[in-house]
Amino acid sequence: MQQILTALCDPTRRAALAIIWGGGEHCVCELMARLDASQSRMSRHMKVLREAALVLDRRDAQWVRFRRNPQFAPELSAVVDAVLAAERTLDKEIA
Repeated sequence: MQQILTALCDPTRRAALAIIWGGGEHCVCELMARLDASQSRMSRHMKVLREAALVLDRRDAQWVRFRRNPQFAPELSAVVDAVLAAERTLDKEIA
C-alpha cells in the first residue's frame, strides 16, 4: 500500500494516471505532450507507477505504451478512483 500512496503523491504521476486510468493505451510521447514533461522526467514517473503495479507497459518499436493494470486489486482501485475524483473536484473548485 505504501508504494501505491507514494506513487499517488506526485501531481504529475496523478495526472498521467488519470489519463491512463480513463482507458486505452498511451505512449510516453503522448503523456509528455499532454503534461508538458520531458522524456526522462515522464519515464521516471511511469517507472514509479509501473513499480506500484498501477500500470502495465509494452514496447511498440521505439515507443513504450502504458495501460491500466487489469489485475490491480479492486479495493485498491477504489482508493485510486477516490484520489483522482477528489483531485478533479478540487480542480473545479479552484477554477
